[in-house]
Amino acid sequence: MYLVVIAWMYVAVMMAVAEATSTQGTLLGALVTFVLYGLVPVALVVYLMLAPARRKMLRAREAAEFAAQQEALRKASAGQPDAGGHAPADAVAPVRKET
Repeated sequence: MYLVVIAWMYVAVMMAVAEATSTQGTLLGALVTFVLYGLVPVALVVYLMLAPARRKMLRAREAAEFAAQQEALRKASAGQPDAGGHAPADAVAPVRKET
């Protein structure tokens, strides 16, 4: 991929040089040629080619965050007295009338 980017930038630079050194060309025209034929297409191609890598990094980061969150929940619940996953025997203490 990098070879294509380097080659296209070389072509764009040569087009800009030809525009600048032409008898009817200007430096502004050379700059516009370089930007519109060089930088914009190359930026678009690089952005599109790196989309799968960005997606993979995002999924890996989300998975790591989820694992860290699950580990934190596991550690937080491990210190509680009734963390066995079973309901307590008497959830509510009976209330008696005193006579």
